[in-house]
Amino acid sequence: MSTVTTDRQDERLQNRDGLRGALADVVERARGGDLGVIPVVVGLVVIWTVLQVLNPIFLSSANLVNLTLESAAVGIISLGIVCVLLVGQIDLSVGSVSGLSGAVLAVLFVGQGLPVWLAIAAAVIMGAVIGWVYGQLFNRFGVPSFVITLAGLLAFLGLQLYVLGTKGSINLPFDSGLVNFAQLDFVPAWLSYTFAVVAAVWLFVTGYLHAQERRKAGLSAKSVSTLAVRSAALLVVLAFVVWYLGQTRGVGWMFVFFVALVLIMHYLLSRTKWGRAVYAVGGNVEAARRAGINVRAVYTSVFVLCSTFAAVGGILAAARLAAANQSSGGGDVNLNAIAAAVIGGTSLFGGRGTAFGALLGIIVIQSISSGLTLLNLDSSIRFVVTGAVLLLAVIVDSVSRRSRTSHGRA
Repeated sequence: MSTVTTDRQDERLQNRDGLRGALADVVERARGGDLGVIPVVVGLVVIWTVLQVLNPIFLSSANLVNLTLESAAVGIISLGIVCVLLVGQIDLSVGSVSGLSGAVLAVLFVGQGLPVWLAIAAAVIMGAVIGWVYGQLFNRFGVPSFVITLAGLLAFLGLQLYVLGTKGSINLPFDSGLVNFAQLDFVPAWLSYTFAVVAAVWLFVTGYLHAQERRKAGLSAKSVSTLAVRSAALLVVLAFVVWYLGQTRGVGWMFVFFVALVLIMHYLLSRTKWGRAVYAVGGNVEAARRAGINVRAVYTSVFVLCSTFAAVGGILAAARLAAANQSSGGGDVNLNAIAAAVIGGTSLFGGRGTAFGALLGIIVIQSISSGLTLLNLDSSIRFVVTGAVLLLAVIVDSVSRRSRTSHGRA
């Protein structure tokens, strides 16, 4: 009986066409507890609507350009948090690692006079080494990632203060290419529209190839018209975003760099053997081990990626500020990076989430920060609102997880 029902469901999915079929597929997944990015998109619409009503400047082109630039550095750090959360672990030291990488960059570039590319490479390699050490401590000694990274938070904060020395702050040259990249470099309009077209075509081509593979395997797949509608919708949205941001300064190269990293990680997580191994370990580590997956290597790889992204984010944060100081990577950087990953839909239980979660989550957090700043409200309110949104995201994750379990999709 169950086999007959499954066959009928597959046949019904194959017969769906166009926009109606795409919407029906989304509704069916949502009923089964697979909400995807629906909660964060709905939350973002609500937040933007409320803030726009309270202050009409919020959705202005100038403010949204600033919002995208401010989102990039912490968003890249959050991308690393997504990786470790997917395997059911955590990294509490990303803020300290980002601050230390900014300090190393400033000392080597300004203090020692090394070429900026060499200083950047040294800071990024340092981040990768830190992640590798975390992986060894976790795999060989069984120390919980919470304890390892909490120790790292304290140790690297102290190392950051030591590297900066008695000055406590080092300014980066305003005329350097790195500072220009973070503050003043924007994509030409024609190239921005080209990126939008390429993204839409890429979505259609990859979707079409994936559908062909599923059909060859006798599985249900999206129709060509559904893929075309989805790609056309993406093109319209991206073209509008490019046009609207172009009313002032346009799309910053730093934000494009962030989005490029998100796309690369999305491909690695969804289309490679390593990505499937990450989800398998996060879903059930013992089952993954019995299936022949090198679990230790997976853990090490995600820790390395997380610390590397933290270092890259710290470099961009220093470039954005044109300085590295004792407060770099401190404050709410650590919490915002973790909160962005969770708000973006990455499960704290492991095994569920996407790279796009970092992008959506940090936009939500930065929207709250930007909107409340425009309203001249105290930072205490921002912390309360962000905490409430984070709690709501975890509640949604827990409820959807129960729903998936009841539908046999956990």
